[in-house]
Amino acid sequence: MYSYVKYADETEVVFSNIIKNEKGEEVIHVHFERPTENGFDSVRFELPSCKILYKDGNYTDEEIELFRTVVERGLPSFYRWAREGGIKIA
Repeated sequence: MYSYVKYADETEVVFSNIIKNEKGEEVIHVHFERPTENGFDSVRFELPSCKILYKDGNYTDEEIELFRTVVERGLPSFYRWAREGGIKIA
């Protein structure tokens, strides 16, 4: 997994290499996770469909829709960075 961003509420966003799903399609998983007193709030999207693969915890519907916007708008960049081995920061 490659680090993408960490938000002020401690939500960390990471993304996977390009992997093949059960249909043989190239996909990327983008995972949002925030620590809580009892574990983590988590949601994982699969690109390019932007469907939710996993959701657990207390992210609000509004937060999840914001995350969906992040993955939809960043889709080409996530694929490029996955091919390049992560985000290169000088």
